[in-house]
Amino acid sequence: MEVARYRPGEDAEPVFQAYDVPLMDDWAVLDGLTHIKDRLDGSLSFRWSCRMGVCGSCGMTVNGEARLTCGTFLTEYAPGPVRIEPLKGFPVIRDLVVDIDDFLAKLSSVRPWLVREGEEPPLTAEYAQTPEQLEAYKQYSMCINCLLCYSACPVYVLDPDFLGPAAIALAQRYNLDSRDMDDRFDVLNLEDAVWGCTFVGECTKVCPKHVDPAEAIQRYKVSAALRSVLPWSRR
Repeated sequence: MEVARYRPGEDAEPVFQAYDVPLMDDWAVLDGLTHIKDRLDGSLSFRWSCRMGVCGSCGMTVNGEARLTCGTFLTEYAPGPVRIEPLKGFPVIRDLVVDIDDFLAKLSSVRPWLVREGEEPPLTAEYAQTPEQLEAYKQYSMCINCLLCYSACPVYVLDPDFLGPAAIALAQRYNLDSRDMDDRFDVLNLEDAVWGCTFVGECTKVCPKHVDPAEAIQRYKVSAALRSVLPWSRR
């Protein structure tokens, strides 16, 4: 494995360090990194948590492609080498660990929670939904904030002000939820939001949960355009 090593403030630029890792049939790339950390070089830094494709923590660039390293197996790249780099488009904190504060701020700006106005229901109240109402947004709710879509997005890499695929998809998730009363027009109908997307589609290609952020963005473009023509329309 060839792993990017970088310590901002100490190193002038990233360098690649080669490690010999056993080629095991059931080893994911994350297992290879763990082997390096535990057996070869304890100074290597990377993020991981669940190892099950749920938490989204272990996203990295594997041979040039944004992947979850827990679900990417070494045998896919046999006989190697496998080159591991941090996600593109984000400042590097150390080695394979990137700073995601910019994404968290963008995510918060789209209000990714149910917004209810003018009511305070009792704690026992429920907002019932039909299966059809659930299906309207379920696909977008599968996002795990792994940031692979941001790393693959050519717009975000070139323009850090772009709101980005995951934040827009999660905003659309709540826009399509029958229980929500917000429309998030103020943060989505902007040049740095849905109108900044050039519909390359790389975000959808790399998404491990098949969220299809590109579709979410294009759907909201239609909604925003209709609202411009019919100002009283929403969603």
